[in-house]
Amino acid sequence: MSARFVAAVFLIASSFALAQGAHAASPTTELPARTTLPIVFTRTVSADHAKAGDTVSARTIQVVHLPDGSTLPAGTKIVGHVVSATPFSFDSTPYARQKPSELVIQFQAAQLNSTELPLRVTLRAMAGPIAANSASEPLSSDMDSLGTLTQIGGDLLVPSQKEVVNQQGDTVAYNRRDGVYAQLIANGSCDASDNEVSVAIFSPTACGLYGFGNVSAQAIGSVDKPSQLILVSTHGSPKIWKNTVALLEVLPESGR
Repeated sequence: MSARFVAAVFLIASSFALAQGAHAASPTTELPARTTLPIVFTRTVSADHAKAGDTVSARTIQVVHLPDGSTLPAGTKIVGHVVSATPFSFDSTPYARQKPSELVIQFQAAQLNSTELPLRVTLRAMAGPIAANSASEPLSSDMDSLGTLTQIGGDLLVPSQKEVVNQQGDTVAYNRRDGVYAQLIANGSCDASDNEVSVAIFSPTACGLYGFGNVSAQAIGSVDKPSQLILVSTHGSPKIWKNTVALLEVLPESGR
């Protein structure tokens, strides 16, 4: 992850927070279902070192518009905690099946000024720092004077243009003054939505883990067990690096 990307994320967060702060208002009880929160983790959490109760912290990376006209500014703090962590221990016995290492975290709340909004979310997509950096900085090329960015999920964003297009040239999202917005598109285990939501550097089809090698997501948060993410690996200890980005989606209440 380059220093330029880190600086850019927090510069964007700070500037948009200031620009939107006078108008930012949040619901008094909860975020509406289907709201998305593009976030960046602000510290590393590793199954090698984490303990139950350790703080997990992140911030939103673009403005989130809500159905009632209020907003969550870029830079809104997202807090959670480690539920459990089991470091990887290699079993050198011939033909041994390696015991999985596991990292379990729980997202708790979005904090805005004195307001704390409890989170009931699922993880739609998550990308490590290298993948996030690739979506935030254009490749150096004399053949692309427009500085095209490839979103996490493969769509193409030209900073000077309004439309974000997929690999076939179809418009799938819009690049606006305060961020990138789209209607989510079904892909794999991720379903579609017909409301426009914040996606930041993610494609509307982005689904699952990007740049996590031999790590799998055993749980991503569900209506019955919201906000819990379980990462598992039999090749090493799962880790969420600082500057990892994720797209959270607010779940409906059970029975709705």
